[in-house]
Amino acid sequence: MKQYNKTITACFVGYIVQAIVNNFVPLLFLTFQRNYNIPLSQITLLVTFNFGVQLLVDLLSVGFVDRIGYRASMVLAHVLSAAGLILLTILPEVLPSPFAGILIAVMVYAIGGGLLEVLVSPVVEACPSDNKEKAMSMLHSFYCWGHVGVVLISTVFFRVFGINNWKILAIVWAVIPICNAFAFTKVPMATLMEEGEKGLRMRDLFGMKLFWVLLIMMVCAGASEQAVSQWASTFAEKGLGISKTAGDLAGPMAFAILMGTSRAFYGKYGDKIDLDRFMIYSSVLCIVSYLGISLLPVPQLSLVCCALCGLSVGIMWPGTFSKASAALPKGGTAMFALLALGGDLGCSGGPTVVGAVSSALGDNLKMGVLVAVIFPVLLLTGIVLCRKMSRK
Repeated sequence: MKQYNKTITACFVGYIVQAIVNNFVPLLFLTFQRNYNIPLSQITLLVTFNFGVQLLVDLLSVGFVDRIGYRASMVLAHVLSAAGLILLTILPEVLPSPFAGILIAVMVYAIGGGLLEVLVSPVVEACPSDNKEKAMSMLHSFYCWGHVGVVLISTVFFRVFGINNWKILAIVWAVIPICNAFAFTKVPMATLMEEGEKGLRMRDLFGMKLFWVLLIMMVCAGASEQAVSQWASTFAEKGLGISKTAGDLAGPMAFAILMGTSRAFYGKYGDKIDLDRFMIYSSVLCIVSYLGISLLPVPQLSLVCCALCGLSVGIMWPGTFSKASAALPKGGTAMFALLALGGDLGCSGGPTVVGAVSSALGDNLKMGVLVAVIFPVLLLTGIVLCRKMSRK
């Protein structure tokens, strides 16, 4: 098992890379708007485009990952992530349309990010370990720490060197995936399937009731996480009347830190904790935090509930992956790709539901979050159903 520790460490860094490609560019939106005269409507399209490309890669990866192999796919994912960050510093200056240059760069690193979403979890799952649930939870905590690190380091860099030097920082961030790509050319790689075995096909998975329950759980895990995370800064700014920088630190940063803490806690002590029970308690806490955000009249308490929501959703995504691996050990690449697709659908759908309901009710974010409580409720129902079906 010791020889695979390097592989697991490289996978941890892989999730930091994904955090970089998802969270660095949004910090530059206003800079792009100011420097390249890009309207805000086009700027907001970048987020949708990024996750849209990742969703497409989730789906298409089923057809080629097993053919070219996990090692080659992992190296490709890192190379594309680095290339996208580097192109971001070049294309807006050389193309007639700066927005087109940014869009191409986002597309390149989004392909890399989508591949990482599909690949990292099954690579860790394949590595021999005493407790795979612990390893999976610890793995996913590194996305949170990457998110926190990107925001903190970028904020300090911009404050010290000025935001106009953002291209230097983009190149610095690109060094991480380049180095990790080299690491994946060397580290040992285990396989999910025994020699001669084949994983389940998409058609096989779609014929299983248990898989549909797991897929819905994954959608709800992503939605429960992002429905609050994406709006936490706005809650902080509007409710407490503070600046955007302070709002980002009080909202999304606190959310990410507590979500990472939850995952790291299970990653360390998971062998002593029943996963089903931990997920049930977390889902109940998530429901309570949603109700607190939407119904408590004191803004400070609502913000505390936002942070508590981060603590509650930490186990949902990695826990669902672990449950799927245990319940469907021959799920293979197709299962992990479809679960990643479901999670990303939830990540885009959760905030959309909150935004749509809020807009319909006069920009009332609290009511939007109240309606979105359906996601953790469905997740809790799914955990109970999955438990019964797995026993059968």
